[in-house]
Amino acid sequence: MSHRNARLTVHGRQLLVERVCAGRPVAHVAAEMGISRATAHKWVRRWRAEGEQGLYDRPSRPRTTPHRTAAAVEARVCRLRRDRKLGPARLGPVLGLPASTVHRVLVRHGLNRLAHLDRPTGQVIRRYERDRPGELIHVDVKKLGRIPDGGGHKVLGRQAGRATRGGAGFDFVHSAVDDHSRLAYSEIHGDEKAATCAAFLRRAAAFFAAAGIDHIERVLTDNAWPYRKSFAWRQALTDLGAAGKLTRAYRPQTNGKVERFNRTLLDEWAYLRPYTSNAERTAALADFLHTYNHHRCHTALGGHPPISRLNNAPSQYT
Repeated sequence: MSHRNARLTVHGRQLLVERVCAGRPVAHVAAEMGISRATAHKWVRRWRAEGEQGLYDRPSRPRTTPHRTAAAVEARVCRLRRDRKLGPARLGPVLGLPASTVHRVLVRHGLNRLAHLDRPTGQVIRRYERDRPGELIHVDVKKLGRIPDGGGHKVLGRQAGRATRGGAGFDFVHSAVDDHSRLAYSEIHGDEKAATCAAFLRRAAAFFAAAGIDHIERVLTDNAWPYRKSFAWRQALTDLGAAGKLTRAYRPQTNGKVERFNRTLLDEWAYLRPYTSNAERTAALADFLHTYNHHRCHTALGGHPPISRLNNAPSQYT
């Protein structure tokens, strides 16, 4: 996977190598791809020395960090943070360390936000994460207005779009997110009835199984009727050998991982560009999901895509 500011993706580097190997001058290929000759020569040189693997970015982390704070000192910083709930400016003088060093240690160990700690025990309780894939799956439904043929107000303007919007109806985007890996699966349906939700769960389980999550232990949902009362949903859980869990009433934060995924879904798929029809937006969902799972840098995963947490699966462009 290439870093976010790279001029060429891995696929672009492959095209560069193919064109150079076809006999074209490196300078000409570099000019048409918007990179310098030195950069073009670098990727060709790496490809010749390492093959396909040479076209991927090398890690920038140094092999050794001799000046990193000692593990015993870091442990003391974390212990004082949990016990006394002090910030870097006050912990620094106690430990004889610069406040900036204390801050880096706290960030490294996930203790930099007091709001995420349980006050009596000092344990991290806000930003939780399950220990293994499949231990908990978050499920939710997002309701979206359908786009009339020819486009809605984003294409035609607000007044023109408003006239075409009446009676278009709604799409219901059913999504499932694995708590540990953040691997996501979504489908678009015309309703959120019990049978639809149950069938979606079965297909989501098949998707996760194909990705390496062989067993789903628990499924977390909100308190909608299909999840609380329907026989079809309970039967789907039984067939999968999973337990159903419900969030606290009026507390969507409990299902926060899929709620956050819904926001990404809107920003990077549903509202990414002005679609001219509902079919066009629907067709774009598959590409978004592939990008999200295999290529998109996830901040909660240290900048890696969700697939990187499943059986050491490759995260490069495919």
